[in-house]
Amino acid sequence: MKILLRIIAFFLLAYVMLCVIVFFYQEKIIFQPEKLVENYSFNFKNDFEEITIHTKDQKKLNSVLFKTQNPNGVIFYLHGNGGSIHGWGEVAEVYNNMNYDVFILDYRGYGKSEDKINSKDQLFSDVELAYDEVAKRYPENKIIILGYSVGTGLASKLASQKNAKLLILQAPYFSMEDEMDQKFSFLPKFLLKYNFETNKYLRTVKSPVIIFHGDKDEIINYKASLKLKNNFKKEDRLIILKDQNHNGITDNLDYQNSMKTILDFDNN
Repeated sequence: MKILLRIIAFFLLAYVMLCVIVFFYQEKIIFQPEKLVENYSFNFKNDFEEITIHTKDQKKLNSVLFKTQNPNGVIFYLHGNGGSIHGWGEVAEVYNNMNYDVFILDYRGYGKSEDKINSKDQLFSDVELAYDEVAKRYPENKIIILGYSVGTGLASKLASQKNAKLLILQAPYFSMEDEMDQKFSFLPKFLLKYNFETNKYLRTVKSPVIIFHGDKDEIINYKASLKLKNNFKKEDRLIILKDQNHNGITDNLDYQNSMKTILDFDNN
């Protein structure tokens, strides 16, 4: 009996320790930035301008605006949980070739951005500040919000507060809680500090919404997007990309052709 009690106590202690680790090290689990030195020089093919975003608590966030001649508008791009503009900047060429400027923000602790992410509200605030900076340069009816992976929740929240021309989501989750339930159902939900509720945000997005999701996505199952369809307005669309996994959606030719059609139609 004593051995059984010891075994139970051991597993209970291990479970509690796991919960503590998940709660206090959550930022390190979810956000995996590439850090760049302050004087790092970007080397991109296309014309670009670095823009510093000053946060409410006086931190500096790095962002890059990739430019094309006589743009039809700008893509406000919110990237995934890893890397930095150093890598994410490569996607800009695709949209520049469609005659759109591209703005990419590095979240706190990413690339040359200062500080670190420590709350959901802080992250939302930073993204909104960056959007407001872009809105000084472009009218809102020329701004397209695009979010990828982790960035889809941020993009959806932002779009629910603004009047952008369009919201594009690549490989979105239904909610972070839903993802946690699928992958770590044995953990209590209250541990999650970053429950980006894409499903709820979409209910109040006035802009048209277009979702792209690969049917071979090994990180976020495309069924998440099927569930998000329940929050669609009449003009919203879901496009499933055949044989596409989680990474590389922007390089997918079907995606590029669909985006070109969508952007050309919106500009007529």
